[in-house]
Amino acid sequence: MTALPTLDFLIDLTEAAAAETLPRFRLPLDVDNKRPADFDPVTEADRAAERAIRTLIERTHPDHAILGEEYGASGDGDRCWVIDPIDGTRAFISGLPLWGTLIGFTVGGIARAGIMHQPFTGERFFADDSGAYAEGPGERHRLAVRQTRSLDAATLFTTTPRLFTGALAEPYERLERRVRLARYGADCYAFAMLAAGQIDLVVEAGLQPYDIVALIPIIEQAGGVVRRIDGSRAETGGDIIAAATPDLWEEAAAFFRRADPLER
Repeated sequence: MTALPTLDFLIDLTEAAAAETLPRFRLPLDVDNKRPADFDPVTEADRAAERAIRTLIERTHPDHAILGEEYGASGDGDRCWVIDPIDGTRAFISGLPLWGTLIGFTVGGIARAGIMHQPFTGERFFADDSGAYAEGPGERHRLAVRQTRSLDAATLFTTTPRLFTGALAEPYERLERRVRLARYGADCYAFAMLAAGQIDLVVEAGLQPYDIVALIPIIEQAGGVVRRIDGSRAETGGDIIAAATPDLWEEAAAFFRRADPLER
């Protein structure tokens, strides 16, 4: 069996990233736009944090592959690190602490370990095969989803309803009308709150692997379900539903079963 990285090493990686992100948070920054047609910001904090993470991985595990948002893919093999140095750059440049560093580890394409770190609040959410945990502020404790099984009692998060276009727009609108509470804009923090038992459902469209890989083990080891809308595994990104329970996932997914993503 392939040995997984230790939780201590995952924490070391996030500390290296935090040394680059936290000193730049809420300070004036130059912001570049990666997609002129649709504002997709990136800053030197994103780039410096990914460089710091890559340097430590390459020094410690030179035989591992890496996929990062800012610097793409390097290396090969079945063990791969998947990095989003700042998930939620829009929140970062707006001074809101609803962003985090995401670092996931896959074996044969399956997410086996991951961490989400919010250095401004001092919180980490992480998982490996032993379970899912959170720490700070306060001592380390195990994560567990809450046992919500009906949309009528569920709290739903998405980045923005504008993500759901074409054939996905109407099913999402119906789903939002069905839940007890819908909130927007928390990026990776919403997935962490799902694993922590604070919310019940996260629905996102058009995710990249680096947006979700780190979060998959955290949600699954906390007892939740995270899959693409078609029911397949979520490591490749795409249109994603994460839910506290299988019953809740099935009820949410049913809204999208007749939607053809190719029509978007």
